[in-house]
Amino acid sequence: MTRKIALITGASRGLGKSAALHLAAQGVDIIGTYNSRADEAQALVAQIESLGARAAMLQLDVSQSERFSAFGDEIAQLLHKHFDQPHFDFLINNAGVGSYASFAETTVEQFDLLMNIHLKGPFFLTQTLLPLLNDGGRIINISTGLTRFSLPGYGAYAAMKGAMEVLTRYQAKELGARGIAVNTLAPGAIETDFGGGTLRDNAVVNQMVASNTALGRTGKPDDIGAAIALLLSPGGQWINGQRVEASGGMFL
Repeated sequence: MTRKIALITGASRGLGKSAALHLAAQGVDIIGTYNSRADEAQALVAQIESLGARAAMLQLDVSQSERFSAFGDEIAQLLHKHFDQPHFDFLINNAGVGSYASFAETTVEQFDLLMNIHLKGPFFLTQTLLPLLNDGGRIINISTGLTRFSLPGYGAYAAMKGAMEVLTRYQAKELGARGIAVNTLAPGAIETDFGGGTLRDNAVVNQMVASNTALGRTGKPDDIGAAIALLLSPGGQWINGQRVEASGGMFL
């Protein structure tokens, strides 16, 4: 049986890394992208291979959409040479950055960076990669709990993710003829280095989040990696056009 292949942007750390390892443990081969941390990317390749899966990492800055055509060519060559397949099966649009600023103080530069990485990037990267995605494949767009609840300082970031949630439904509708399912996974507050690692490193912030979460703790990267693997499992094939929040019941 042909092994499935997942392409994960921002795979070298955090949620993308956890997703890669969970999928590899389920027998899925991994193509990951990284922006600047080549050493971490190669270390992840070794971890994935130790689980019995194949892996490769490519450099990509998702804010530079003008490079996507060349990146698509790289993926096509990699699929042929490294995986002996013409297509891949799963696309996880995960790469992202955090930016904290009140609505009144958000600059044009901050707004454009968030838009390029969280909206324009996944929009046009997915468009570029569609010819390489298998019919019957699946796409997961990573969003945030901040599209449901509001915390001051994240307005621009959440607005981009909210747009991706709307786009998810349109993608599901338009790609359904190819049997491609598209969903949003919206993590709650997760302990990573995202946004400077505040949740992970600041005990006061960590306790505030935990006290407002039904399960009584903050999220870990493996909570999200496991949720991604669950959505991409055979049992998730009928879930389509949905926003699935993985927050432990935050701000219910």
